[in-house]
Amino acid sequence: MGSLFAELARQASANARREVETYTREIPEFGFLDQDARARAETLDHSMWFRRRTLELSPGNSELNGDDLGYIASMGELRAGAGLSLDARQRVLRVHTALMLREINEATESQRDGGVDELMRMMAWFAPQGERGIASYRQGFVRVLRRRMPYTEQVALLTRSLLNGDPISAELATAVDIELPDRYAVTVFRVPDRPAIDRFLEDEIGALVKSHRAPVIWGPEGGDGSGELITLIPLFAGPEAADGAPPHGVPDLLPDLTPEHLPDVVQDFVRALGRPCAVGTSVAPLPELADALDRARRISRVAPPRRASARLRPHTLADVFVELAVADVPLVDDWLRTLAGRLESGPDLLTTLDAYYRHDMHRGATADALNVHTRTLDYRLRRARELTGIDPGSTRGVRTLSAVVTRRLSGAWR
Repeated sequence: MGSLFAELARQASANARREVETYTREIPEFGFLDQDARARAETLDHSMWFRRRTLELSPGNSELNGDDLGYIASMGELRAGAGLSLDARQRVLRVHTALMLREINEATESQRDGGVDELMRMMAWFAPQGERGIASYRQGFVRVLRRRMPYTEQVALLTRSLLNGDPISAELATAVDIELPDRYAVTVFRVPDRPAIDRFLEDEIGALVKSHRAPVIWGPEGGDGSGELITLIPLFAGPEAADGAPPHGVPDLLPDLTPEHLPDVVQDFVRALGRPCAVGTSVAPLPELADALDRARRISRVAPPRRASARLRPHTLADVFVELAVADVPLVDDWLRTLAGRLESGPDLLTTLDAYYRHDMHRGATADALNVHTRTLDYRLRRARELTGIDPGSTRGVRTLSAVVTRRLSGAWR
């Protein structure tokens, strides 16, 4: 054994103790080690085992064997059985890796000749075998979750791990029989009055998850009693999807980027929720789901709630970019709110304008949707022009009054 390896062996016990102390200090869920002597000793044994096997295998570049990987997996099972969260598990792996690299660097610096050759041999072993060990730890962790957690809770963990970019998502997806696609349409269902999450609703949502292979998670409840259901709707790669995808790092701006099946999936979820929902969606590849969630959430907050219907479709950035910008400019928002106040004095003018713009200003289709005669529709449009001084069918009318309607119906001006 060379001098670098000898130095690592000499420091192994102290380094293992330092690792356990770091867990206790930096990861709140490991605070119990200060009170549980048996668990602390067990954790110390694990740390020593890692270092001993590293020194036994790395000089000859030998791989971790099946027994080694099984032992590592058992550690994952032990931590999952103790209730360790996904976030804490990720921090454990990060701390362990950082400390091992630090120890190697410290041992190298203590050598007179720098130990460069031995360092290269160590690092050539450490990277691939570390990756195999982490994969085994994740597999053991997930095995316990699969045995102990209800299906919907496993799906929620998968959704959270995908949004956080956690590599454990691959194992979690296998556990719940969901294939991970190239891209997702991150879709937020904003519910003005969040439903009670009872067994019936959980069963309904769980059935949709299985049929559409779409992981979901409930978002935080708003202070006004509103809630949100976050759904990751899969978009598998194909010639059309690849051609229609936005450039890397650029949010989807065009309505035709929404896949054809997305409205049907959205309608299924809105029906299950049983109440009007404001739906925002944003498409992104797996590494960019967190940013897509932020966009979808902001879109849902300015979109008007809708019930499930043949015309229901999720809102994209292209649908509400004006409203998103207006929401951050109080001067403009106040002006639009004033126009909305004028329209509220008329007979169903806001509802009429909403239908008018949703039907692309087609008078016959709008009248049918409102169940009124076209002459009644014409009267209402004329009344809107009289109250606001803006013709709803003009370019200015489309730009201004459509924003007024969307802002008003979204609940932004309560």
